[in-house]
Amino acid sequence: MSSADSVHLLIIDPQNDFCDIADAALPVPEASADLRKVASLIHMWGHRLDAIHVTLDSHQPLHIAHPSWWQDAEGHSPPPFTVISVDDIEQGRWTACVSEKQSYSLEYVKALAERGRYQLTIWPEHCLIGSWGHNVYTPLLKALNEWGRTRLKTVHYIPKGSNPNTEHYSAIAAEVLDPDDPGTRSNIHLLNQLEQAQTVLIAGEALSHCVAGTVRDIADHLGETNLHRLVLLTDCSHAVPGFEHLAECFIEEMKTKGVRCLTSKEAEPLLAAS
Repeated sequence: MSSADSVHLLIIDPQNDFCDIADAALPVPEASADLRKVASLIHMWGHRLDAIHVTLDSHQPLHIAHPSWWQDAEGHSPPPFTVISVDDIEQGRWTACVSEKQSYSLEYVKALAERGRYQLTIWPEHCLIGSWGHNVYTPLLKALNEWGRTRLKTVHYIPKGSNPNTEHYSAIAAEVLDPDDPGTRSNIHLLNQLEQAQTVLIAGEALSHCVAGTVRDIADHLGETNLHRLVLLTDCSHAVPGFEHLAECFIEEMKTKGVRCLTSKEAEPLLAAS
């Protein structure tokens, strides 16, 4: 059950490696401006926010969507943004560097194809645990910490992606579940917390992947009659370059289902009324 007028802010992967700043591994155009807008919203309306949830993409170098997992016949790793298909693996164009993972890798890509959300895309190593790139973008981090001090509350941080055997775009569940890792299953704790809110403001990176995956999973859980409670801040999220079409399709899908898609300025009356 939601609490009347309760407002939560959900920020997806607001980390240095996704920002369009120097040394970022996987920069998203305008991401730093997106996150500065979120920081401004917290500074201005933090007294109206009952909870803030922040997801953190959290990887190690060896990961099924990183170059070091794969090799071609000459032993070369795939360049970033290579798409690996079932046919690529069956024809031997790409094989797992760890031979014991070959059979699993094929079954994994088959499972992705069957689900139909994303193909296996090889990303640059990013958001490595403990690295600068894993850290929250500094202007936003300052706003989050100040909110905690003034409101006497803690930000709810949600790490995801540390299992090397599966992708974890959504903060709710991995793309392919690992039966040996409960952390890849539905994050019931986060879902239960979001259910308490009358309004959930959503921002972060990237609109084409982790934002889309997370919001779709939350929407599935809440059901159609509750989707008006989700507010996607359209000026606080952008797509990975080359995947803008995924973001556009996601926005249209959410509008059709009843998710409110507003700019941060347009969302201010919701905060003023809470």
